Amino acid sequence: MNEQRKNERRKLMAFTPVYDSQHKVLGYLGDLSKEGALLVGEKPMEVNTETTLMIDFPATPELPARRVIIPVRVAWCRQEKGTQYFNTGFEFQEINEQNKTTIEAILHRYQFRRANSLSSL
Repeated sequence: MNEQRKNERRKLMAFTPVYDSQHKVLGYLGDLSKEGALLVGEKPMEVNTETTLMIDFPATPELPARRVIIPVRVAWCRQEKGTQYFNTGFEFQEINEQNKTTIEAILHRYQFRRANSLSSL
């Protein structure tokens, strides 16, 4: 199976917790694309496991605050060098129109703008 993503993931400036279906915090959103997300957490996750994530996105001028509940597959999991944290890549399994609109608005509003950051150096 090809593990390469089709769209570039974007790092987010907003601090966004990610929960499992039992409302337990799994970690925090590291980056996001239309097809998946990166979670930074304290526990490893088994590759190819399917689960459901709940992500509470902050309000934007375009949308009110919104919880996205989305089924995912663990695509990969790696421990960060020299830390106790794990980076876990998730692939969205199903995305409805409302979740798609929310994710697109979040990407547009909160993406890390590298060009602007570099020009101020």
